[in-house]
Amino acid sequence: MPKQIQQLSRREALGAAVAGFGATAFSGLIPGKMLLANESAARPPHHAPKAKHIIVLYMSGGYSHVDTFDPKPRLTRDHDLPIGAELRAAVSGQPKADRFLKAPLWKFRPNRHCGTEVSDLFPHIREVMHEVALIRSMHADHRDHGEATLQLHTGSTGAAMPSLGAWLSYGLGTFNKNLPAHVVISEHRPYNGPQIWDANFLPSVHNGVRIHPGDEPLPNLKPATPLPLQELELSLLSTLNQQHQKRHSRDSQLTGRTNSFRMAKGLQDLAPQVLDLSRESKSTLAMYGSEPGDRTSYAAQCIMARRLIENGVRFVEIIDAVGACADNWDAAHRDIGTHEKYAKRVDQPIAALINDLKQRGLFDETLLVFCTEFGRSPWAQDGKGTKSRTHHPSAFSCWLAGGGIHPGIVYGRTDDIGNHVEENAVHIHDFHATILHAMGLNHERLTFRHAGRDFRLTDVHGHVVEDILA
Repeated sequence: MPKQIQQLSRREALGAAVAGFGATAFSGLIPGKMLLANESAARPPHHAPKAKHIIVLYMSGGYSHVDTFDPKPRLTRDHDLPIGAELRAAVSGQPKADRFLKAPLWKFRPNRHCGTEVSDLFPHIREVMHEVALIRSMHADHRDHGEATLQLHTGSTGAAMPSLGAWLSYGLGTFNKNLPAHVVISEHRPYNGPQIWDANFLPSVHNGVRIHPGDEPLPNLKPATPLPLQELELSLLSTLNQQHQKRHSRDSQLTGRTNSFRMAKGLQDLAPQVLDLSRESKSTLAMYGSEPGDRTSYAAQCIMARRLIENGVRFVEIIDAVGACADNWDAAHRDIGTHEKYAKRVDQPIAALINDLKQRGLFDETLLVFCTEFGRSPWAQDGKGTKSRTHHPSAFSCWLAGGGIHPGIVYGRTDDIGNHVEENAVHIHDFHATILHAMGLNHERLTFRHAGRDFRLTDVHGHVVEDILA
């Protein structure tokens, strides 16, 4: 055996073995593809941002705008009457003659400060609407959950593309080198699964790191060996990697793996503290509607989100996917009355999140986004006298609050039954452009060259909705 090979096997065999132990300890924490050097470092925005962090509150399944944020008296007045020829629009699987208007099940009442009307489904959120810019003129391109959810998160209804969180991570980086810039809190698998937080062709450091609410929010976080031994392993591994890097200075894979270990070690050191809700006071837990020991409720997830941005995470999304597809806001197919169950789950925690951020001085630098993939039809899906509403991408409501947002306003208007947008339409691309702008990014300049062309979140579309910006 040649001497050089003998030296390699003798001197580096132990190092290779130890490196294997270290890699095993961290394998569950490294998301997807290899990380690239300095890709997660904070970068300057295109313009002075109003917001530094973002929390997305995604209601999976499509809540009904006409039962929540867009009051339509005509629906109550003309309940169970045909919609009329002038309002007919094709809906698959339902004959036009069977379209009968359906009244909302809940009364609308105004916020006492700004007058914005919200239904009794959200009494707590209604009390903070003076902090919110409500958009009643949203519209999207697809009526199926998979495609609509993909568009809300990536701008595309078909091709897999980087998510909003990945683009923000790519454009701005992270404030805390020991925590990822892009985090997703999801108890159950949502429509499209990891596709909606994937970095796709962006460097994989921008993938969303998923947190599972519960006793083990990040799998494989505990070291496989005692900490003193792990420190020794990592020190030896780092030395060997540095030596190898000198001999192969252009080896980007080695640089990426080194960064993966660094981030994994940072998560191991810091994440247990950040996600430890036992550090919260009883009064704070009560404000959210939580209690000591709770690690899974939507209230607990909102507190986790606040703790993550307090510790420098750039983007956090809470996905309200309660269980199987039929066990979310899409249960309105069977009975719109099921909305009460899902609204009660999120109403108090979201209002508390706004108030908590304000008390801690974080509200003005945090952008809150409350959204869903589409609305619900103003008519009964299954005909006269039934309780159901079907998918409706032509008009729905979402809202923004916090950093960079003009509070207490309503933007856009739908027709008198909530069927179509009549004034100040806001497409998903416009929604994304406005979010990026509030975070200091120009949606036309935030590009990445892939497969011979420049890509961006808004593709070749999108306009910033200036009127809702502070």
